[in-house]
This record gives sequence, C-alpha cells and structure tokens, in this order.
Amino acid sequence: MRDTAGRTMKPRRFDLIVFDWDGTLFDSTALIVRCIQDACRDVGAAVPSDTDAAYVIGLGLADALKHAAPGLPPERYPELANRYRHHWFARQDAVVLFPGTLELLQDLRARNHWIAVATGKSRRGLDEALRTSDLKTMFDGTRTADETASKPNPLMLEQLMREFGTEPERTLMIGDTTHDLLMAQNARVPGIGVSYGAHEPEAFAQYAPLHVAHSTRELHDWLLENA
Repeated sequence: MRDTAGRTMKPRRFDLIVFDWDGTLFDSTALIVRCIQDACRDVGAAVPSDTDAAYVIGLGLADALKHAAPGLPPERYPELANRYRHHWFARQDAVVLFPGTLELLQDLRARNHWIAVATGKSRRGLDEALRTSDLKTMFDGTRTADETASKPNPLMLEQLMREFGTEPERTLMIGDTTHDLLMAQNARVPGIGVSYGAHEPEAFAQYAPLHVAHSTRELHDWLLENA
C-alpha cells in the first residue's frame, strides 16, 4: 500500500478508529465545566469544584448531572439538565477543534480507516456540533449517549463494530477520560488516552492504554506509525 506521495505504507492494524468528542477532538472541557457549575447555581444546588465537574465529562447528560449535583432531588434533574443545555447552546460557538485535529482526521481517512465518534453528548448536541464545525462528512458513524447507553457501558462500541463488521482487536477507542478507557476495556477494544482533556492521565494506567498522547501532534504521529 502506498500513500498519495507514493511512499510505502504499513498494513493497517485497526480498521475502525473511534474518537470521543469533548476533550479529545474539541477543546471544550473548560466550557463544559462552567456550564455544569452555572446550571447547579441556577437551581440552587451545591456548585461542584472544577475537578468534580470535569470528572463527569464523557458520561451521558443525565448520569453526569446526577454525579455533579448528588444532593439535588431526583425530580429536579430535568430542570438542571435544561439549565445546562441553556448555558451550553448559548456558548457553544466558542468551542474549537484542538490544533491539528482536522489534519489528523484527513490523514486517517486517506489511509482508508473507518472513523467514528462515541460521545456522551446528545444526538441533538452532536449533530449541531458537526454542523457548525463542518465535520459532518468526516465520520463514517456516530453514537450518542441518549440513543444507546452512557459510558462506560460498551454498547456504543459494540454497535459501531456491528455496523462496520469489525472485531474488537481491529477497533481502537481514543478518549480523554477514564470513562472512555473503561468503555473500551468493557468492549475488549484497545484504547488510547489523551492527556489534554478532562481527566488526569495518571488515572489511565489501570486501563492499560496502548499509548497516552500529550498533544494532537503526538497522537497524529503515533496513529500514522502504529494504527
């Protein structure tokens, strides 16, 4: 196999590469933390610390807000969720791709990998993000927490593998949280962690990722050499 420049390429190790969204492709961690905190403040719940708010990133919205505001009566979770959505959609235009992400995705497509997204976002939220970022045609498949199951349940990955007919050992999950890596482990899929998102990379070790990337450039280089 040769690339567009005529250089010999190694055979693919992974047919399907699945990315988390927030904190992995998009530099959205700080904004999500602020929106969670503002939503809690709006409904009179205790405002979580930056660390506690960041921990829930990657979970489905309902699970995330339960963790972020454990003292709030369950019947008020829909109100909290609505306030979070209000703050998020008012500010989402401030969220940008990590530098080099578009080039990374383009190079993976040039190598004929299938590329997918597995995210804790809602379908509405992901579709809006894809539309505003001009990435709608970049991904071969997507799954959101409100249409399958929230991480670390392996259902998102299992559905994507069935969709593309890939085996766990030919699938790779990339994410910035322990929820991503535990989902990969639960699906028997190899994982890669990125240290520039929501969770501290020291927590990744127990899930034995193939690699922990400290920048998009490093992730790009590792994937082109090893994926």
